[in-house]
Amino acid sequence: MSNEIPLVQRVISILWPSFLTSSLATILFFTAFDPLYLLAGTALAELSRMGAYTLGFFLFWGLTTLTSGLTCYFSQPCDENRRRTRGGHDDGLSSAL
Repeated sequence: MSNEIPLVQRVISILWPSFLTSSLATILFFTAFDPLYLLAGTALAELSRMGAYTLGFFLFWGLTTLTSGLTCYFSQPCDENRRRTRGGHDDGLSSAL
């Protein structure tokens, strides 16, 4: 039996926390800033408040998904990352690092 975590579980472990944090970020950001005031004088000035909230949520979600994904990537052991990127070849640097 393999100890490999299924792809679906890995993707959900990144998307779910990022969804929750982007929801909170959207609430806090738009509590402090009015979206119509922020968009005045831009190409998106015709956007409604609900459209601005939606756009803000997806921007926050994209940002938090990126940060969650990078956290998962950098939390892996270095030797495992090196083996995966170099195809399992030992270049003799493992003792130096």
